[in-house]
Amino acid sequence: MRMMCAAALSLQSIVLFLTPLVLVVSTDVGTAESWSIGVGLAVLALVAAGSLRRPYGFWLGHLTQVLTIGLGFVIPVMFFLGGVFAALWVLALGLGRRVDEAKAART
Repeated sequence: MRMMCAAALSLQSIVLFLTPLVLVVSTDVGTAESWSIGVGLAVLALVAAGSLRRPYGFWLGHLTQVLTIGLGFVIPVMFFLGGVFAALWVLALGLGRRVDEAKAART
């Protein structure tokens, strides 16, 4: 389960790292604030992916999903992209849990 969730968060961090470019061009958010938001969320996603061995890693993953969707209030397309990544996150949790259970049943 951790690998699937980490993969989803890693891909999400790439998209989040690119959001400052959109923020600077399409909104009135300043350059420094745009980079702070985008890079901060990207780093949060990477920290969450790296800390999935501990229970708080999954909570950081949930927080990343909420903040990504919340970014839609500034960049409306992020409602859609955040929803896609949240769906991937839920899918990774569900399928990963099934795979872990199947592995445990085999041994």
